[in-house]
Amino acid sequence: MTSTQKRPWLAAVFAFVYPGLGHVYLRKWLRALLWFGLTIATAFVFIPESTFQAVEPGNLQAAAEATRNLGLDAVLPILAVQAINIIDAYWTAIRGNRTVSVGPDVPVGSNGASCPHCGKELEEDLDFCHWCTTQLDDDAAK
Repeated sequence: MTSTQKRPWLAAVFAFVYPGLGHVYLRKWLRALLWFGLTIATAFVFIPESTFQAVEPGNLQAAAEATRNLGLDAVLPILAVQAINIIDAYWTAIRGNRTVSVGPDVPVGSNGASCPHCGKELEEDLDFCHWCTTQLDDDAAK
């Protein structure tokens, strides 16, 4: 594993701790923000307003009692979002590691010449990399 690759299991653990945190570890900022927002929105939609009103700032006993009385209709959607978030963080890390090991936008199993600068596949008839516009020597294009 190189320094740019991420551990999928660690992304999943962070996502379990808090939705979106696994994506923060992967440096997928927008995706992390979307997961965080989806989790908050799901909580506001499915948790009754009376539960929020019963919780007073600093009163952990009231918070524990209010959440203990939640039904399955409130808990299951939140758990589903949490589970999908964990799976997404894990698979995003795996996909990112494949991209890093092969190079972005390079098909796996490509046998063509690659750019010495960006590592992407080159077209044989060009004297520059059409991905990063690096000028190529005759040796690099072969």
